[in-house]
Amino acid sequence: MIHDSAQVSPLAHVDASAHIGANAAVEPFAFVGPNVHIGAGTWVGPNATVIGNTKVGQDCKLFPGCVVGADSQDLKYKGEPTTVE
Repeated sequence: MIHDSAQVSPLAHVDASAHIGANAAVEPFAFVGPNVHIGAGTWVGPNATVIGNTKVGQDCKLFPGCVVGADSQDLKYKGEPTTVE
């Protein structure tokens, strides 16, 4: 669901099961995958990718080209649940 006040570029991809909050913005070529929740007032920059079962809070900034929700490149990561607060 995309909130009525959210601004989503026609050049962005937002999965039908994603939730985009009030006054959020999704810029061109951003990818918002299934089961993603973008909080109110959050900015998703150009070419940013948000995947997995990811929840982004209110008034966050996801800078251009970032990837959120993918497996870590850290060799010690073994797939356990993680959070960033």
